[in-house]
Amino acid sequence: EVQLVESGGGLVQAGGSLRLSCAASGLSFDDYSIGWFRQAPGKEREGLSCFSSRDGRTYYTESVKGRSTVSRDNAKNTASLQMNDLKPGDTAVYYCAADLSCDYMDSPSIWTFWGQGTQVTVSS
Repeated sequence: EVQLVESGGGLVQAGGSLRLSCAASGLSFDDYSIGWFRQAPGKEREGLSCFSSRDGRTYYTESVKGRSTVSRDNAKNTASLQMNDLKPGDTAVYYCAADLSCDYMDSPSIWTFWGQGTQVTVSS
């Protein structure tokens, strides 16, 4: 059984930072690209970032580019999303997901495996 478990969410003041982690099991982690998504109340799930398993490239959506860094440790089957300069608009449930490619970072419905999500709340 494939499992993705996010951690690291919480309450943070605007301007602060958080590091979200994703622990994977039950899959050949090296073969999967890891994407990060979020969903705010009343909004659609949006793709934020992806670390490609194919070529090691990283991708960011404009909303987080420049203030986020995605990483992965294939030896530990973990991935992380470091987010800095957080804003109240970043408040959402954050998810990691796994699939074979980052090509569909803007299409969450295509991604195969998902974690349960971790809440991030940014206070003003």
